[in-house]
Amino acid sequence: MAAVAPGPMGIFNHRRNKSPLTGSFFAPVDLENMSLLDAIASISSELITIASPAIPFQRRNIRSLILKVRSFLLIFESLRANYGPDISLPSTSTLCFKELYISLYRAKFLLEYCSQSSRLWLLLMNCQVSGYFRDLTLELCTLLDVFPSYYGNHGQDLPLSLHLFQQIDLLRSQTKRSTLYIDPNDENLRLKIYEFLDDFENGNSPSEEQLRTVYVRRLGIHNARVCKAEMEFLEEQIYNQEDELNPTVLDGVVALTRYARFLLFGFGPDVDFRKFGSFAKTNSMKGKVLQDIGDGDSETYVTIPKDFLCPISLDLMTDPVVVSTGQTYDRDSIRRWMDEGHNTCPNSGQVFASKRLVPNRALRNLIYQWCAVNYVVYDSPETLDNSDVVVVFSACKPALEANRFTTRLLVQLLSKGSNEAKTTAARELRLLARTAKENRAYIAEAGAIPFLRDLLWMESPVAQENAVTALLNLSIHNKNKSKIMDEEDCLKAIVYVLINGLTTESKENAAATLFSLSAVHNYKKRITDEDGAVEELATLLMDGTTRGKKDAVTALFNLSTHNDSVVKMVESGAATALVASLEIETVAEEAAGALSLLMRHKIVAETVAAGNDAIPGLVGLMRRGTPKAKENAVAALFEMCHSGGAKVTEKVSLTPPIAGLIKNLLFSGTKRARRKAASLARCFTKHEMSGALQYAGWDVQFPLRSRSVRRSIYLPEAANSESSSADGPVSVAPTPMSTFC
Repeated sequence: MAAVAPGPMGIFNHRRNKSPLTGSFFAPVDLENMSLLDAIASISSELITIASPAIPFQRRNIRSLILKVRSFLLIFESLRANYGPDISLPSTSTLCFKELYISLYRAKFLLEYCSQSSRLWLLLMNCQVSGYFRDLTLELCTLLDVFPSYYGNHGQDLPLSLHLFQQIDLLRSQTKRSTLYIDPNDENLRLKIYEFLDDFENGNSPSEEQLRTVYVRRLGIHNARVCKAEMEFLEEQIYNQEDELNPTVLDGVVALTRYARFLLFGFGPDVDFRKFGSFAKTNSMKGKVLQDIGDGDSETYVTIPKDFLCPISLDLMTDPVVVSTGQTYDRDSIRRWMDEGHNTCPNSGQVFASKRLVPNRALRNLIYQWCAVNYVVYDSPETLDNSDVVVVFSACKPALEANRFTTRLLVQLLSKGSNEAKTTAARELRLLARTAKENRAYIAEAGAIPFLRDLLWMESPVAQENAVTALLNLSIHNKNKSKIMDEEDCLKAIVYVLINGLTTESKENAAATLFSLSAVHNYKKRITDEDGAVEELATLLMDGTTRGKKDAVTALFNLSTHNDSVVKMVESGAATALVASLEIETVAEEAAGALSLLMRHKIVAETVAAGNDAIPGLVGLMRRGTPKAKENAVAALFEMCHSGGAKVTEKVSLTPPIAGLIKNLLFSGTKRARRKAASLARCFTKHEMSGALQYAGWDVQFPLRSRSVRRSIYLPEAANSESSSADGPVSVAPTPMSTFC
């Protein structure tokens, strides 16, 4: 039996979207004599196995390559048989055979590239891939020119039999006659794809029969699932930003394929509408899964390969993603880990450089294949939108026009389709609305908003989540904000999801939608007046996930800028929630900013100051927060004192570290922080609360001028220019360091 060939060492990045012939190789040094012949025979056999008839394109080039490989296999099997294990290869033969071994390994990568690529990618790369086969043929031709092919004994070269000599000579002549071959049928099909893009650019769409001929009969794409896999592969190439094809072309083909998917296949049985992230008949036995054999009541379990298990949950991964450290986890598990406040990789212990999650589609496909072989029902997460992965699509006209036609199909399904069809239509609209502002405009113009609103009331977690997220994405486009707000009961439905959402993500996205809509000043009062909106935002801020807290605090911040929202903010408990959030690092900055806006009103300043947490929380944020958080904290304290009067000001001034923190901000704070710190200090002197400042070593004077009291505070000179504002001029003088000892 042939030995398993070791891989050639070298610098090579084996990614399926990269050119398979790039990289630097050198053969393992331990390959010589019989082990070298065994390795070449082994890799030749492997190449013949890889060349599957399922590869739809490059068939003639693949067939030609395999014929050459078969010839090499016969030659080296004859050498092994003729010379036996004690063969000693001359140095020139060894060098030549090692180069041949590397060339055959390149051929293996090329065939794997063809077998692992999607049909559309291989078709679009038709000319380039044909060139790869030509380059490989030229490489083999060069090697055959120096191949040891002497009949009988010839000095130090390897003696060959007449039969082997004739085989090598025939192979050499065949290789020299090889030319670049581009299959005309494949090329015509590729050009047909470009014709479809031209149709869209001119405002027309290909007919259903034309698309069926190309996608079903010629490309062999027979169902929606395969169509979706084709789109995912092309999107991955856009994400990787490869230079082999223009990204605008790929974007156009993705949009074309999406249109063909819904026009040709609709929402048939190939689309799974069940709750995402689930797979049938799982059990609590870690590392095992129940087989779906379908006969009898007996339960049979199969062990899951270790690489398919999530390192956190130890369950089969349904949506594997790669984190910044290079480790792979199931999306739900690693998200929960991050939401709990962890910033290190569970496996490696490295600190996350970012919290972006990149789908590991190659591993997901392997898991799917393993499940199929072992009769395990595995549901690919159909409703996931890969929100952590943002692919920047170029807004080329063919893609935009294709998306416009696709939008019309999806809105028709939203209005007339079954509940399952509506769910998937909402999901596709959700994804389309993420990619370009033009798509957001098309979707709204097509009349999708009222149908998405209706889905918000459905008792389907997937439908509700997709609908509210689609509305969130649509609301990013400014012109769509009025369409959403003007649609009858649409705001009420969004608030309903915020309160009664069937999934955590639905509630969070409802909060984010309110934040987006509240960017228009006139809508802030309407949102505040909607029953339960502010109360639920406050609850989400207190009890939500990290992302939920962010969505809630940003929405409350926006609503706080409207004067008529103040009373509702106090009565609903939003102000209390904002105060409590000062201790939460991820949202403290925004919470302080919202409080600084609210406390411009006397009722809020007095209510918040009456509690025991607000002042210590703001003072603590001045000490430990980010520059922006410190700025917001001192601004909130100033507004509290300015609006709350002498009683509140006295309470703030008696907080022990306040004077030192004010001085630090005057020296090192942002421009706004220095101005607000000076205003706060001036507020203390205005109400004759100078004790705190004198305690910290500040020189405070109260010179009298007739019956009025003129107060001046001497602050550090560095802050003088920045502190001059409508609050009045501030003169400064540095305090000796000994004062603070």
